[in-house]
Amino acid sequence: VTRTGSRNGILSRHPSRIYFTFILLLLIFTPRADSSWWYIGALGARVICDNIPGLVNKQRQLCQRHPDLMQSIGEGAKEWIRECQHQFRHHRWNCSTLDRDHTVFGRVMLHSSREAAFVYAISSAGVVYAITRACSQGELKICSCDAHKRGRARDDRGDFDWGGCSDNINYGIKFAKAFVDARERMVKDARAMMNLHNNRCGRMAVKRFMKLECKCHGVSGSCALRTCWLAMSDFRRTGDYLRKKYNTAIEVTMNQDGTGFMVADKDFKGTTKNELVYVENSPDYCLMDRAAGSLGTAGRICNKSSRATDGCEVMCCGRGYDTMRVKRVTKCECKFKWCCAVECKDCEDMVDVHTCKPHKRPDWLDLT
Repeated sequence: VTRTGSRNGILSRHPSRIYFTFILLLLIFTPRADSSWWYIGALGARVICDNIPGLVNKQRQLCQRHPDLMQSIGEGAKEWIRECQHQFRHHRWNCSTLDRDHTVFGRVMLHSSREAAFVYAISSAGVVYAITRACSQGELKICSCDAHKRGRARDDRGDFDWGGCSDNINYGIKFAKAFVDARERMVKDARAMMNLHNNRCGRMAVKRFMKLECKCHGVSGSCALRTCWLAMSDFRRTGDYLRKKYNTAIEVTMNQDGTGFMVADKDFKGTTKNELVYVENSPDYCLMDRAAGSLGTAGRICNKSSRATDGCEVMCCGRGYDTMRVKRVTKCECKFKWCCAVECKDCEDMVDVHTCKPHKRPDWLDLT
């Protein structure tokens, strides 16, 4: 009895030591989603290089050297995250972010899945787009318009003179490569190679949609003479393109010497150069799974009549859905009033909103 009491006394005297040991073991054996430069978008105007979590030394040096570029990257981060959420708004995984979380997307990015492939590609594209746009708008000291576009050239409509302000896409790609790829170049494993490949695909996607814009000169606006420049297309085109690449992403494995990867499907005959690649299959995202980073689809709005990914059968994973009647207010009976306004009435109607049912807990979970 004395021995037992003595041991209980020791436990009671050192609860903090036991608690500390437990926490230490938990940190050691629990995988952690590292912070990322993606968090720059949440900092707004408070971008201070030493305070940005997740930057490796090379990125921090670039930040300190070019603080104005970091402001542009921060604005670009908001834009590509919005684009990601637009592209996946009707999917079980909807590119959801976590508030005040330095990982931005949580543990879902720990998995080398299609979703990770898309996020790395669209984020890399977002940096190219933001830097290139800032150069053309004169917001950065280190770059401006593309000075190499000079002289005469020709397209399917005839000759034209290079002029105006061509977007300096090559500088945007150069800086994005140096900044975004810095973390991945520190290690050589399958995930790092996957990220580098998808980063490159994202950068090239922006360049793919450069377009020629021209201004006509001549009598009565005729196009006898043209001055043209190259401009980036709307970022939505890049998002749409990478979303299609997500659909056709290719599963790969690391080769034996660790210098690259090979396609998992031995019958594959094409090239992976311009394709997104992934290493792990995705979870189904049906249920909340903290380990997988899945938030589940309980409570998500679905389309009762659709058979696509936004349909209630697919979105709710067969669990069924609840229907609620809600009042919707829309503008109607709009009329143009001279001069110069449009007046509308507020029209109310009742609509059905369908939301996915939560998962039914197995009986054994309720046992105590």
